[in-house]
Amino acid sequence: MFEQKLSDKEILARQHAKHAEKRTVPLVVILNHIRSLYNVGSIFRTADGIGIEKLWLCGITGTPGSSRSMISKTALGAEKVVDWGYAWDAVSVARLYKAHGYEIVLLEQIKGSHPYNLYQPKKPVCLVLGNEVEGISDEFLKLCDVPLEIEMAGLKNSLNVSVAFGIVAYDIKHKLSKS
Repeated sequence: MFEQKLSDKEILARQHAKHAEKRTVPLVVILNHIRSLYNVGSIFRTADGIGIEKLWLCGITGTPGSSRSMISKTALGAEKVVDWGYAWDAVSVARLYKAHGYEIVLLEQIKGSHPYNLYQPKKPVCLVLGNEVEGISDEFLKLCDVPLEIEMAGLKNSLNVSVAFGIVAYDIKHKLSKS
């Protein structure tokens, strides 16, 4: 039987020990024109939990350290430990990773999208997430190796971008860890 929860101090000590042997997953994530700073912060926190290689904030996506403390409200410090960069042109960033052998994976509902749970990554992955309303630009469609989607059972056609990221990124992490 379980008797008590771990204290914050015990959790931090456990995390510190894990951090010393931190392993990253060959997963790069590009956020392109994500409007909500709360979503950006939430993605930072999930990215840290997964151990992604790098997080790219592109276009109008807010960055930590700006006057926008809303990111840190949901990131809870993850913005200080996740390796991240900023670039205006997300397509150029994706092209760079494609040239280095990464598979460009879009999380977007388009013709030909595959259910995320059926996807089997064959090499390092560059996962691209687009604007919450407009989605991913047509330029990415030309660059895309694999379009993925989360099949919806309800009446709404999509999930919040940070929630969708968590579902798909953890799935990719587990599949990459097994290969």
